[in-house]
Amino acid sequence: MASRNPSPASLSTPLLSDSISPTPTTNGHAGHHNHHDDDEESPTVCGGDGGGGGDPFAFLSEDRPAWWSPRGVSPADPFRNGTPGWCGAYELVRALVCAPVAAARLVLFGLSIAVGYAATWVALRGWVDVRERAAQEGAGPMPAWRRRLMWITRISARCILFSFGYHWIRRKGKPAPRELAPIVVSNHVSYIEPIYFFYELFPTIVSSDSHDSIPFVGTIIRAMQVIYVDRFSPASRKSAVNEIKRKAACNSFPRVLLFPEGTTTNGRFLISFQHGAFIPGYPVQPVIVRYPHVHFDQSWGNISLGKLMFKMFTQFHNFMEVEYLPVVYPPEIKQENALHFAENTSYAMAHALNVIPTSYSYGDSMIMARAVEDGKVNCSNYMVEMAWVKETYGVSTSEAMALLEDFLCMSPDKDGRVNAQDFWAHFGLNCTPLCKKIFQYFDFEAKESITFRQFLIGCAHLRKQPSFQDACETAFERCRNPLTSHIGREQLADVLRSSMLELMTDNGMMKLFKTLDVDDDDGISKDDLMASLRKLPFMIALFARRINGEVYIEIV
Repeated sequence: MASRNPSPASLSTPLLSDSISPTPTTNGHAGHHNHHDDDEESPTVCGGDGGGGGDPFAFLSEDRPAWWSPRGVSPADPFRNGTPGWCGAYELVRALVCAPVAAARLVLFGLSIAVGYAATWVALRGWVDVRERAAQEGAGPMPAWRRRLMWITRISARCILFSFGYHWIRRKGKPAPRELAPIVVSNHVSYIEPIYFFYELFPTIVSSDSHDSIPFVGTIIRAMQVIYVDRFSPASRKSAVNEIKRKAACNSFPRVLLFPEGTTTNGRFLISFQHGAFIPGYPVQPVIVRYPHVHFDQSWGNISLGKLMFKMFTQFHNFMEVEYLPVVYPPEIKQENALHFAENTSYAMAHALNVIPTSYSYGDSMIMARAVEDGKVNCSNYMVEMAWVKETYGVSTSEAMALLEDFLCMSPDKDGRVNAQDFWAHFGLNCTPLCKKIFQYFDFEAKESITFRQFLIGCAHLRKQPSFQDACETAFERCRNPLTSHIGREQLADVLRSSMLELMTDNGMMKLFKTLDVDDDDGISKDDLMASLRKLPFMIALFARRINGEVYIEIV
């Protein structure tokens, strides 16, 4: 999350440089990173004399990518749990000694869940249906007698924390009056914080609608007058913000609690904040949660829920600290929007935690989870600092995930890197001189392989160039069959031959054709080509010889 405040700027900007001065080259053209020595001369695709580096994208723009930086990628990994699988003899002895204790704790956990669920079921009986019928007009707060009955569930929640080894919890500061700060935000490290805040504040929470179907938990969440949201639906997010504003404005409702990071981290970093808590413009009280430890990292990162619960049950005691920070007020200047409000709050929390805010986001956790699902190792190497990528290039998480699917099919090595041969084989192309030049555009480190981050940002940078849209339209008009208004196999073969890609096999030809034929109707329509080039913009270089006379812009 890039900060615009001078004081926290060094913390909030991505851990990489955002710009670099262009390298002057001959003929007044913007230079590309020609640090690979090739024996073969690359075909010119940018007009002119074809000499120099032969940048395959020079006809699009004079800009160079913001990530051309020797600082490289951030080494931070905000999702990694620091606990090894086993800590030797100590871990084994502790598990054996605590086994009877763990059994007793498990019984207490089960009884607490049962009692809490029963009390919640009674408290909601006869009220949920009324609330659902009134949902369109905005439901009212829970009646006082039902809230008093929920104290049984709140005490049960404290017993659950006790069963997990949180026998005492150190608290610093106190909650601000609800009238002063109707919205509370907290960092999110484990599943423990929601249980704690349920006991401490009994707030209204914002939650994914998928949580409603979880046994026992879904019922208790409904008692908190939950605000459901689908984070991938703009309409749902807008509706959730309106509901946050409505409930924050009425003192009859409890406080609204949000975890603006949107997912759990290891507590050693803050990731980019979502803005739902800050758009309504009400004062916010930040709360920070710490889990001091020596052997056992209690964060819910790259560790399964079952393993995390087992380790909690077999600890002598788990430490937890909760600190209520001073209220953060929205900017007085109206021009300073929710982004600045979120950054100010993030900086206050990072300062209190003594950690660094990063530009990673929930999207990075999705990317890493998909890499884990695909059986990759060192999955943190696939993260891209999604918040910065989105802010700089306008790339959504869904677009990044779509590109990730292609990247995972390119046989990344154990470090998450792909070489040129595997890269082009995925699209059915041989590694010709032109393909090498295109690959070198991504391989700015000259390692003869690229990461997913380089692939994503390189594509995003190309797509953002001012001439890109015109280039795509011109490519279609100059390559289509005038009789069918589609690009058929013959027309695509002509394009590839003109780009000196004649070494491609028939199977490779079909593979590339299917890549560009999005709707699979045996013809590349204009919509097909525009959609495929928007996703894979580097493919525009294959059409460069056909469009150079139309869109070439001399670089000065």
